[in-house]
This record gives sequence, C-alpha cells and structure tokens, in this order.
Amino acid sequence: MKFLIYIFCGCVVFIIYVRFLEASSLFVPSHDIALTPSQAGLDFEDIYFVTQDHVRLNGWLIKSAVAPETAATILYCHGNAGNIGDRVEKIRDFHHLGVNVFIFDYRGFGKSQGRPTENGMYQDALAAYDYLVNREDIAKDRFVVYGASMGGVAAIDLVSQRMVSALIADSTWTNAVDMAQTIVPFVPSFLLTAQLDNVKKIKEIKVPKLFIHSFDDQTVPFRLGQKLFAVAPEPKRFLRISGSHAQAYSESKDVFLPAMEQFLDQNQLR
Repeated sequence: MKFLIYIFCGCVVFIIYVRFLEASSLFVPSHDIALTPSQAGLDFEDIYFVTQDHVRLNGWLIKSAVAPETAATILYCHGNAGNIGDRVEKIRDFHHLGVNVFIFDYRGFGKSQGRPTENGMYQDALAAYDYLVNREDIAKDRFVVYGASMGGVAAIDLVSQRMVSALIADSTWTNAVDMAQTIVPFVPSFLLTAQLDNVKKIKEIKVPKLFIHSFDDQTVPFRLGQKLFAVAPEPKRFLRISGSHAQAYSESKDVFLPAMEQFLDQNQLR
C-alpha cells in the first residue's frame, strides 16, 4: 500500500512540475520598455485599445511616410518574451518597405494589462485587428499579418478568423505536442494544456503565405517549419535563412528583407 501511495504522490508532483514548466516557459513577458520607435528616428502613435474580454492593451502604429491611408499595414505579432520595445530594429526595417506597421503587446507584456494565456493571446491579436479595421486612416483591404515564433501562432489563428491580404509566418511551429517532444521529450503529450495548433488552422488559410525559417534554429527546429509549410495550401512560399532562433533575422537580413519586399510586390501590397 505504501508503495502505491509513493507512486501516486510521485505522479502528482510530476504533474505539478509539468504544469509549472509549461506555464513558466510559454510566456516570458517584460514590463520595461527598453526602446521606442522615436529613438530609432520614427514617428509613432502610442495606442491603447480594449479586447472583447475588457483587457486594455498597448501598441504602436508607425505610418508609412508616403500615402499611409492607401499603404498596406503589417500587423506584427511578436514572440513569447520581452515586449514591443525589443522589436524596434525590425519595426524600422519593415517601415522602410513603405508600409504602415502596427505592433502590440499581449496581455501581461509591456504596458498591457492582464496575465498572458494562450487563449488571451488569440483574443489580443483579434482585438488588434479589430482596432485597425475601425480606423478611417487605414486601408481595410490591405492587411498583412506577420508573426514571429509564438507570434506565428497568434498570427495564424487571427488569419483563420479575419479577412486579410497575406500571412507571413516566421520561425514558428506545428503544434505544442511537436514542440514539447523537441524540448522536453520526457513529458507525455497528454499532460500538456497548451494546444498552439497551427496545423489545423493553416489548412484553411487560402491567402498568400510566406514561411521563413532558419536551418540553424535550435529552439524551433527547421523540420517543424518545413512540416507546417507542407500542410499549408497554395499560394505559399518558403524562405530558408540562417542563424540562431534569436539572431536569424539580424544575420540573414540581406535575404529576409528582399524576400519580404518581393512577396509584398507580388501581391500588390507595396
């Protein structure tokens, strides 16, 4: 009997450990804004908007220098750590493509209220889109949703529910089970609460898609990016870049930005 009690207690402790590990690794927010667009020479609007479940979020809108009312708008869904202040380099580079850029913080990140959760992240991305579509100075039929890493999960969910012109998924994966088997293979998949299921949603997305992934990515394996691309319907394109998960953009910028520029041009979004 004691042996069974020990096994039961051990299982309970293991489940608690898995829940803690999942919660602590899924979102790693920071509240301190290290850098703003103005420090990179960009004019921007500091915006607050509210989700359907009444959470107040913060975002930045950087308008195109030429005809912002007719320019395409990139809705930027960032990764699972830090906040919008850590993405100013990429915001500046995207802005130089001649588009509007709107980036926002999920609940619990930066100046956004609330506590981050998977479902909350989906609601936050939808609220960001709904905020933009209700602005009179933004072209409603020229939205490009860009998601990096965890942001790719938010982006794919958003595009599966709203009308947009194109999707760019950068360094993202298939689902939580595949990621868990990569990072913590000793954890049974049935213990996971997160879904992060891009495979099911991407199959229904018909708009033009650009997938970007580094062959050297040790956080989100290249094979998961390839697997996600394989199940996505046409039209689609895959761009292979190099560099670690955190540094791939900076190391491959000379490939990344021309490919993104070409993708926008081909879809008449620039």
